Amino acid sequence: MAQATDRLQRYLEDELGECRNEDLEERLNELSTLEAAIGPEQVNAELDVLSALANETRYTLVRVLVAAETELCVCELNAVVDVTESGLSHALSALVEAGLVSSRNDGRWKKYRATKRAVALVTVLGGSVNDE
Repeated sequence: MAQATDRLQRYLEDELGECRNEDLEERLNELSTLEAAIGPEQVNAELDVLSALANETRYTLVRVLVAAETELCVCELNAVVDVTESGLSHALSALVEAGLVSSRNDGRWKKYRATKRAVALVTVLGGSVNDE
């Protein structure tokens, strides 16, 4: 921590022209407030979502559901990805657990739909590919 504080002090000296102990303490308090505002629970929840997307099958399923803009039956999704039924079920369960996909039973069929969270993430990721 001392090394990080030393670097921060050097940075503040460069930015402010000088760095008093009060400046350093004020900035450390501001950074601590930012860290506390995020909270470990929020970080873990976001990591769960990102982990769910960090697999080709799951990401493809999310992209297809977002593009479809409607519910798709599990049999339709099975035609999109080259995995076993068990693999598809596992992937969809992970996406539901992460809050990226919702599901409902429709008679003997199970249907899936992208959530608003999935739409937002895919939109942002799609835009970031074109950014440099």
